[in-house]
Amino acid sequence: MVKKISFKWSRKRHNQTILIGLSIIMWLIAATGCGYHPQATDKPMGGLRIDSLAIPLMASPSSSLGFEGYFTEVIRKEFLTQSKIPFAPKGEAAAVLVGHVNKIWTEPIGYRTTSETIQGKTYNYEITNSRWLIIELDAKLMDRKTGKIVWSVNNMREKATYSVSSDPLKTQYNQRRATEKIAKLLAQRFYLKTMERF
Repeated sequence: MVKKISFKWSRKRHNQTILIGLSIIMWLIAATGCGYHPQATDKPMGGLRIDSLAIPLMASPSSSLGFEGYFTEVIRKEFLTQSKIPFAPKGEAAAVLVGHVNKIWTEPIGYRTTSETIQGKTYNYEITNSRWLIIELDAKLMDRKTGKIVWSVNNMREKATYSVSSDPLKTQYNQRRATEKIAKLLAQRFYLKTMERF
């Protein structure tokens, strides 16, 4: 036997539904009337029109050969992927993103203990098996024509982990991958600072 279920709206329930609906409509009217307008996330802040962008080589204190070129290239590619803004030479671009790496350092994360016996005496020492790579930089976005600084940030910092191997070449490769990850994270932050969210 199938039991029929019927729903009866009480007058109180009906009034609550109307009240909720009116509240939502009033909120929408107030939100659009007070200047709050969601905008596309690919529009630059403050109405700045960026038809083209230049990201010059970012100077750094690194003694690693090719670090600056590699780091800058990863940032360019990631920014281009996020923003779709075409690149142009520094003298022709509508905006210029300038960055300077202030510090690069590593900090240990994990250790393993190793024992070695020399002339009958045992020595214990710790070997790092993973480290943080940390990069700190200053950056600013400038309107090339007016020289106006759209945004600037000091001591922006990102970090990534990498494995330390007994093979120096493998460790160097792992560190390079960590550098790439950091550059991508920084590029995403540059993009978010440049593009208007709301």
